[in-house]
Amino acid sequence: MAGVFPLIEVPTGDKSRGLGNGTAQLFLPLWLQKSLGPWTTYGGGGYWINPGQGNRDYWSFGWEAQRDISEQLTIGVEIFHKTPAEEGGDSETGFNVGAIINFNQTHHLLLSTGRDLSGPNLASFYISYQLTFGP
Repeated sequence: MAGVFPLIEVPTGDKSRGLGNGTAQLFLPLWLQKSLGPWTTYGGGGYWINPGQGNRDYWSFGWEAQRDISEQLTIGVEIFHKTPAEEGGDSETGFNVGAIINFNQTHHLLLSTGRDLSGPNLASFYISYQLTFGP
């Protein structure tokens, strides 16, 4: 499968407090996916239009592989790279490992942890609850 999904990111934070860049950004991606039995791999990249003083447009790429262990558990790994988003900024390359715990078809817990291989952040952790709807 292949997909494009232009995305507009609207600023909601105060740039002077380090909460965003203060301007709307546009992401123009191309994403690819292939599933083989319990395995799914997907990723791609795109170009961010990043206006604002001191900002620069940049590229973002990532690829992920995941495996359904059971109906309740999916695990995966991801690697990503981003070119500098600010004048004088650094590129970032990193990886994450994660899991999706499906309590049922509607309620899910998403977990991820990782670290940068290069760039300003050393480690990251993400946890969220997902509520899905549909047929």
